[in-house]
Amino acid sequence: MFTIDKETFKRDYKKKFLEIHGRELEDGNNQSKYEALGSLVRDYVAKTWMNTNKRYNSTGEKQVYYLSMEFLLGRLLGNSLLNLGIRDICNEALSELGIELETLENLEQDQGLGNGGLGRLAACFLDSMASLNIPGHGCGIRYKYGFFEQKIINGSQVEAPDNWLRSGNVWEIRKPDKSEIVRFGGEVKCEDVNGRLTFTHINYEPILAIPYDTPIVGYENDVVNTLRLWSAEPVSNEFDFSSFSRGDFLKAIEYKNSIEAISHVLYPDDSFYEGKMLRLKQQYFFVSAGVQSIIRHFKCHGGDILSFDDKIAIHINDTHPTLAIPELMRILLDEEGLSWVDAWRITTNTISYTNHTILAEALEKWPIDMFKKLLPRIYMIIEEINRRFCEELWSKYIGQWEKISKMSILGDGYVRMAHLAISGSHSVNGVAKLHTEILKKQEMADFYYLYPRKFNNKTNGITHRRWLLKANPKLTKLLCESIGEGWIKHPTDMVNFEKFAYDKNVRKELGNIKRDNKSKLADIVYKDQGILIDPNSIFDVQIKRIHAYKRQILNCLRIMDLYNKLLENPNLDIVPRTFIFAGKAAPSYYLAKKTIELINSVAYKVNNDKRINDKIKVVYLENYSVSLAEEIIPATDLSEQISTTTKEASGTSNMKFMMNGSITIATLDGANVEIRDEVGDDNIVIFGLNEREVIDYYQKGGYSSWDTCNNDPRLRRITQDLINGYYCGDKDRFKVIYENLLTYNDEFFVLKDFDSYLKAQDKVDRLYRDSNKWEKMAAINIAHSGIFSSDRTIMEYATGIWGSGFLYKNL
Repeated sequence: MFTIDKETFKRDYKKKFLEIHGRELEDGNNQSKYEALGSLVRDYVAKTWMNTNKRYNSTGEKQVYYLSMEFLLGRLLGNSLLNLGIRDICNEALSELGIELETLENLEQDQGLGNGGLGRLAACFLDSMASLNIPGHGCGIRYKYGFFEQKIINGSQVEAPDNWLRSGNVWEIRKPDKSEIVRFGGEVKCEDVNGRLTFTHINYEPILAIPYDTPIVGYENDVVNTLRLWSAEPVSNEFDFSSFSRGDFLKAIEYKNSIEAISHVLYPDDSFYEGKMLRLKQQYFFVSAGVQSIIRHFKCHGGDILSFDDKIAIHINDTHPTLAIPELMRILLDEEGLSWVDAWRITTNTISYTNHTILAEALEKWPIDMFKKLLPRIYMIIEEINRRFCEELWSKYIGQWEKISKMSILGDGYVRMAHLAISGSHSVNGVAKLHTEILKKQEMADFYYLYPRKFNNKTNGITHRRWLLKANPKLTKLLCESIGEGWIKHPTDMVNFEKFAYDKNVRKELGNIKRDNKSKLADIVYKDQGILIDPNSIFDVQIKRIHAYKRQILNCLRIMDLYNKLLENPNLDIVPRTFIFAGKAAPSYYLAKKTIELINSVAYKVNNDKRINDKIKVVYLENYSVSLAEEIIPATDLSEQISTTTKEASGTSNMKFMMNGSITIATLDGANVEIRDEVGDDNIVIFGLNEREVIDYYQKGGYSSWDTCNNDPRLRRITQDLINGYYCGDKDRFKVIYENLLTYNDEFFVLKDFDSYLKAQDKVDRLYRDSNKWEKMAAINIAHSGIFSSDRTIMEYATGIWGSGFLYKNL
């Protein structure tokens, strides 16, 4: 464990500031002080980082490489200090120098490497692998710009570039000596060499992949793992004087820009051909660079390629990195000279796949013509994988051509990435029990019955080090005073806190901590938006990506109905509520962007109507991020987890809220089911259609949103308010929401679940009035949240899928 005393830290900090900025600490501004502090902390971890890699290389431990399009890390300074175990020393030392640590922490830009749960899960997993002594490394793209910076202007989302690198990044180390070449386009030359058919990629466009390494610090255990992010650059950055002389300088600049676009922005708009092509380039770019680097490192340290799968595990996080399968095959076949049988054995034993959704939009497929043009050799390999896979199907399903066609990797003019991921991996896991069962019995049933042993469940988790220790230090202190500090390394020990749910003093302290956190958030809201919110009100929160299946619209319709009730009876006996929303809508997702507009239109009307006596307030916090979530989650009373049952694979915000003492109102979807199983029916509020009912409606029909609406006066009124200009003066502004609910029969059962949702909210109101009851529920939720630590999840991956991680048993 890293140790340092206060005086040494102050001396090191002053020296580092002088080295970087060439002036005394007293002459610097806060930004320069942050840069010096971040650089110093990175220096502190550098030796441990080097020693960790030396140990991995010398002991021959199995290495895990986690490939993901997203890594939503959040700020690293506070987390690194926490995991090093020196945050208190650092805070005290800086205070004596007249510097506030929190001020410097807040200057750090969130790294723009993700959009939502997929990227945040990947970040939690990296933290857990390092903290459990598992040799696990991340592999992704170093996006110059993140998803986008969200501004709310006149109630609407406006996207601005997320230039998270504008002030540099003190955490990364550029390693040009570890660069790889990625090849696009060209042709494949086939030759018979000594009786063996060989394939050579020619006339291709070479792209240089430059790695940037970021240290991932384990919790107080002298382990630092690596997140390696790849940046696309031209193979030569030399100024082309001859092109300039010929007047082709603009063409040369355009070429350079086209290459750098590969790592320019997360998720380019793929609604048009060029966008699709760029997104496919991104996916091949980082997996090709990553797999080449993995093999190069493996061989450099004496690895025998025929035992590659004994020493290396490659995990693909959703379908985006699926091209790791044919890329690994390409290298084993074309560069290592292995037979197809040996290459396929190694590949399938090495690769494992997590499926994160059943939504068709995320089960990617690529037009064959585009794919073949961009990746000719990779397409040839996929063709052969598909031929052999279909032979296997033909032998099993004789004459069942429709089934074989449905399961084929190539079909209907597309390369089906999920099918490739399943056929080319040894493990396919869902991320919650319900999600996995839906995969096995419905969405991927044909593959499950073909490969039943491949399918397994690994319920998602969150790192309690960031979402409790860092985000909620007062609650952390209460837990340590109540049950000791053992739970920090063994989070399932949090269950010992349950007995304190019956201690009135502990319950009172829980209430005090929550109110302090709510007051802090109220200050942030007032500073940012000028809206006064009451910390004594119920903080009712829904923060997540804006999507129809997550049903922010259901929440908003409920607020509209409550507003109507308050207009009819301003003295209505309810506990005051503050409804808090945050989340981004994909730039091309029209319905989601209209949902944001509706929430903000309702907020404006409600917040400025004196007739309702401030009994409800509505707040939309712009530019949702990890850092903003760290402020919101500890302050939340009620966690809204209201997705349409069967649509949310797992969810992880539900776990973060639970861990911070929020009560969950939820459908029995994703990991909500397992949260209910942990805390019991008395400590969660459940509503809505169940799994069987939803599936029956999808398969058999029988649901009419018109009938549901017409039979409920509340729904008739609020749906009319969507198209009569009541909330904005423009009758057409929310017409798309109205049509989604009624004309197109409410795909996600918003209106069907409306009555059940309102009854559940009435139950919340009654429960909150009894503070003893509410705090007891909160304590029980906290106590049972340890099972949802990503440490538990990673232990299951390590032992059940990767065959790695034996060292965590010694913790």
